[in-house]
This record gives sequence, structure tokens and C-alpha cells, in this order.
Amino acid sequence: MDTHIKEKAQKIREITAGEICNHCLGRKFSKELDGPGNPLRGIQIREIMSLEGDEFLSSEQCSICSNLFQKMNQAAEKVEKKINKLDLEYSSFLVGSKVNPEVKQRDEDLSQTLEVEVEGIKREINRELGKILEERLHREVDFDNPQLVINADFSAEEPKIHIQINPLFLEGRYRKLIRGIPQTKWPCRKCKGRGCEQCNFTGKMYNETVEELISGPALGMSKGKDSKFHGAGREDIDVKMLGTGRPFVLEIKEPGRRVLDMEKLENEINETATGKVEVLNLKYSIRSRKAEIKTSSPDTYKVYQAYVELEEEITENDLKKLENLKEIKQRTPVRVSHRRADKIRTREVMDIKWEIIGPKNIKLIIKGQGGLYIKELISGDEERTQPNVSQVLGTSARCVELDVLEVGI
Repeated sequence: MDTHIKEKAQKIREITAGEICNHCLGRKFSKELDGPGNPLRGIQIREIMSLEGDEFLSSEQCSICSNLFQKMNQAAEKVEKKINKLDLEYSSFLVGSKVNPEVKQRDEDLSQTLEVEVEGIKREINRELGKILEERLHREVDFDNPQLVINADFSAEEPKIHIQINPLFLEGRYRKLIRGIPQTKWPCRKCKGRGCEQCNFTGKMYNETVEELISGPALGMSKGKDSKFHGAGREDIDVKMLGTGRPFVLEIKEPGRRVLDMEKLENEINETATGKVEVLNLKYSIRSRKAEIKTSSPDTYKVYQAYVELEEEITENDLKKLENLKEIKQRTPVRVSHRRADKIRTREVMDIKWEIIGPKNIKLIIKGQGGLYIKELISGDEERTQPNVSQVLGTSARCVELDVLEVGI
């Protein structure tokens, strides 16, 4: 046996009075001896010491972990029972653990005394419990996107188990076919969502939202507890979302079911919300897509259809001046100044087309950089938007109807 290994083993025996399990013993030799696993390293150390006439007998007690590793199967059984009771559908998991601070400190103190840098006890607990659970549950450990996170608390006499059910993410595009429906829930301004006479005790400003029309069937099919809607921007309540639709991610919290029939769910949403909202291209998604579809506005574009009412009649030649609308300086619009920082933003009109539909009425198709306020681009918003349609045409212009045709991300 290597002299260094023998001396270290003797030192561990002396410090622990021989009361150390194979897990805690083998862990301190993980860099000197091949595995597989710390328990086999511990056994190997004892056998080699015995062959050299210096017995290092096994002990039923461990002064480092307080026999924690003997509770692994008990913890695994509790995990299995809890998952079955919750009736969860899942394909992957990850294990986390909690131990008595004194256990962790004893393990660290031993490593410091031996002057070794090896993995801590919690990491081994997570790995060992994970291996047992993989066999019992017939599921795989996933370090990146686990569907369940199993937290085992070994700080008390009996292991306690907590199951964290990670969200399910769905992605698609929605078309809003009517006006008067907001994208997400608005709490009642008077009661702040608690319920009062003004909101008919619903706690909401509006009875229906795009979010609720989509999430209702999704929650029912997934047996989820709650949901959160993440859209690639939002249209005003009085604006339709047409064309190719607006990208969104629906986050379903604590789903009991994860294998969904997407075609059936899409049809159910569209039947329930018929004439109001339509969902397209529904599919599974991942957590990172939440941020990706909310890419900072300047990196996106939108195409709008705006019906505009003018104070005076204009000609085709007058409308050609709209081609000069390129770089736009917009101060935060008056209508959103209560919830947006008051600043001047530079945005680009990427393309603009027009059609005369009446003596004082025109239709505009505007492709604009994300974050460009179209209503204010048309009216000027008390000169807070420069230049603007009213200014260029030399007559007051007002957007009377607005639709979104395309959202590019």
C-alpha cells in the first residue's frame, strides 16, 4: 500500500475512533483510488490495511454522517409513495438534499484536517439517492431540465420528502379576432383583485382575456394548478391580432399530466374561444423560450394595419410624403406614461404603404421596429412623436381602428 494512503487511513481511524462508514471513508480517497463508488473504496481501504496487519474494522456507527447513508432506501420508499399519491406524470427528476449542519461541518473538518479537496457529503447523498430512485422509479436523472426536483431532508431522525413539480411549457401563436379583450388578466382597480360590486365580485376588470381563453383548456388537460402567460409583446385592448398571430409561451405550474395531445388541445381551445381567439402551431416548449420571445423590442418588428381619419382631404401626392417617415423619436406616450419610464426612444419605420378609402379616410400598412407606438406615430401625441403622420400630411390624423398583422421575433 502507498505510504501516504496508509498514513491517511490511520489518521482517519484515529480521529473517528474507527467509527466511520464506507461512504465517508471512501470519499476521502476518491482521488487516490479508482471506484466504482465511495463504499467500495472504503471496503478496499479496510481490506488493504488488514493485509498489512493493521486492521481497520467496519463499524455500525459513523461519527461523520450519523449513519445517514443507511436511510437511503427509507427515503427512496417515501419518495415513491409520495409521487404515487400525487399521481404525477413525469420522465425525469433531480435530487437535492438537506443535512444537519453539524454533519456537514464534521465532513468538512475531516477534509481540512487531512488537507484533501474532495466532494462534500451532500453531493454524494444526492448521487446515491438518485441512483436508487432511477431503479425504483424507472426514470432518469436530468441535471438540466428535470421535471421533478426531489428534496430529501435528512436533518431529523426520519427523512422528510418534498416534491417540487417543475412547470410545463407550451408554445404557439394566437390570433385575437375581436376587440375589447386584453391579453392578460387585469385586477379590478377598485378592489385590487379581491372582488367588489364594481367588478361583480370577479376581481377582474374584464371578464375574458386571451390568457384565460387559452389557459383554461390547457390547465384542464394537464391537471395544472395555475398558469402564466408570456407573450411576444401585447396589443391594446381595442386592437385585433390577425395575420400570422402573436408568439406566446404558456407556463403551466405543477402539472399532473405532461403528455398532451397537442392537436386535441389546440382544437379544444379554438372551439371554446371560437370567434374570439384562435391558437396556431401549439407545441411543447422549454423555459428559455420565455425570455427569447420577449427579446428586447428594437430587435423585433411588427406589421400593422391602421384605418386613419383625417381632418382635411388629401391627395395621392400628399400621401407620398409618408415615405419620408424613417427614423422616429418617440417620447413615452401620454396614455402609458403612468406605467412606463418617461424617456425618448428612437425607432424605425421600416416600410409604409397607403390606400385612400374615402375623402378623409386612408388605410396604412406599417412595418415598424419593435416598440414603435403606432397610434402616436399617426396622431403625433401632442408632438411627443417626431416626425408623425399628422405633421407630414399637414392635417390632423387619428387612428380609428388598428390591427396587428404580423409579429416578427
